[in-house]
Amino acid sequence: MIRFIVQLDQWTVNRLISEHNHELATPSKRYLLKPARSLSGAKANVIDSMVSAGIRPTYVYSYMSNEVDGVENTGFTKRDCYNYVNRQKMLMIEAGDGQSLLNHFKVRATEDPMFFYTVQVDQENRVTNFFWRDSKSRIDYDYFGDVVVFDTTYRTNRYNLVCAPFVGINNHRQTIMFGCAFLLDETTASFTWLFRSFLQSMGDQSPKTIMTDQDHAISKAIEEVFPDSCHRLCLWHISKNAPSHLGSLNTNPEFHVLFHKCMQGCESKIEFEETWTKMINDHNLQDHKWLKGLHKCREKWSTAFSIDIFSSEIKSSQRAEVTNNVLHGISKATTSLTEFICEFENLMAKWRSSEAEKDFQCNNGSVKCAIKNCGILIHASKVYTHEIYKRFEKEFLDGIALTWREVALNDTVHTFEVMMEENSSRIHTVQFNTSTLEIQCSCKKFEFLGYLCSHALRILSVKNVKKLSEQYILKRWTKNAKKKVYGDNVGLLLQQCNAETETVFRNRMMRFAYDFIIKSQKNEKTRQLCQKVLYEGDLEVDKELTKFFVNKDNKIRGDDQDSFGPVARSSKLFVNSIIFKSSIFFKI
Repeated sequence: MIRFIVQLDQWTVNRLISEHNHELATPSKRYLLKPARSLSGAKANVIDSMVSAGIRPTYVYSYMSNEVDGVENTGFTKRDCYNYVNRQKMLMIEAGDGQSLLNHFKVRATEDPMFFYTVQVDQENRVTNFFWRDSKSRIDYDYFGDVVVFDTTYRTNRYNLVCAPFVGINNHRQTIMFGCAFLLDETTASFTWLFRSFLQSMGDQSPKTIMTDQDHAISKAIEEVFPDSCHRLCLWHISKNAPSHLGSLNTNPEFHVLFHKCMQGCESKIEFEETWTKMINDHNLQDHKWLKGLHKCREKWSTAFSIDIFSSEIKSSQRAEVTNNVLHGISKATTSLTEFICEFENLMAKWRSSEAEKDFQCNNGSVKCAIKNCGILIHASKVYTHEIYKRFEKEFLDGIALTWREVALNDTVHTFEVMMEENSSRIHTVQFNTSTLEIQCSCKKFEFLGYLCSHALRILSVKNVKKLSEQYILKRWTKNAKKKVYGDNVGLLLQQCNAETETVFRNRMMRFAYDFIIKSQKNEKTRQLCQKVLYEGDLEVDKELTKFFVNKDNKIRGDDQDSFGPVARSSKLFVNSIIFKSSIFFKI
């Protein structure tokens, strides 16, 4: 190490350490040294302009390095670029706006006991990332949180923050919101923090499937936080990004037929590989960098690799497209964070009002079956929501035209081959057990979509089955989808007395009670009914609890306190309040 003092253009060495504790940087790595890196005004202006146009920092850096023939000539690293963009964002976020947003969250938390929000701060205690969700989102996640779409393509206009909503679909196939976040950057650390916050807010329940954009940082965070979830890439995002990589292929119809078949038209891995190979060879694309990268992660986006994984039919991720367009509609260039949140909440209110209308229509109306006196259709129309029934009915009608032949019989298991017509190249194998009424099809549509396919329904018709077996009615698609959660395992929860189980039980019942109260609040008669049910239930619980705490002389039992766990050890005041209320209403 050497240190100079410069005075009147004269350089004087005032410190010298001749030994090095590291290897000297080679000429090819010299650009990584801190003294060799700087973000000049001109370079900073280019970054500001491109980021303001909605271009991600990683693409900005890639563009600028290509313009000067390599990263060694840019004068700064990708990390320098990220750090600069983040510093500019932090300077832009007004202190008053950030505090106003936090104040808004605090008010919402007092109004809504199940409202959840969390923020992340940097080393200087400045807010960098936000996440929030309300009670309805938590309840919806209990019902429909099996598939989640996570979208990061939208940016807030005022600060260019990443707006990252978690969305899904309900039993009417309407878009629902599970939560939303503002992120300062798109690093693995930020996504990991966000996913952990989301998981915490949802009672540590991971989704079965999570769909995202093709992003390395997101993939790494999902591997860490959601290791048991199936990670899929949104086909909408791939289709949106494809034109910028395909060049002249964008106008080639033969290529597009094969490309779209690879995305969602192949029913097996073998068929996918054959179609992909034909596409590559026919158009001489062996060295196409983007397609080679896409092929490496084919298990995450091609439906051929996920036919047995439930996805609720979000093939092209229309939910991400719809949400993105809606978010653009509620934000302007001058919209503050708090204003955005208020508009966001208004949007959620409209979505939920539409959902309530659909619930009412399903519970108070009926659909007309295409075939009268058809047992399976009549049964399906009674259990499924109207939207799902229409899709089920289409499968049933499509099955009528199918040709079939029985090819094997093993005890009570019949094996059929089902096809569009004789000598068809695409044949589906259906196995039906006449004893247990179990049915399986090689197309795996039930596993993928949650309702039976045309091939299976054709065989059920042939075997004169009049009613769907309960195992093939997925509860999340039914009219009663929202009545499934809180009764599950309540007996088991009551039998266990450890602190964790009590917390789980309390949270589950709070969500049930909240949903119950919300449904009853708009009508005076339902309000009175709600009050009556809760009041009478409270008295019954108090009466039951006295059996654990008091004897015939209304004295506290010491022997039972420890056996009843933490509740029994609370205080004599609690017990006395029970005795007081019970003595009034039950004449103890």
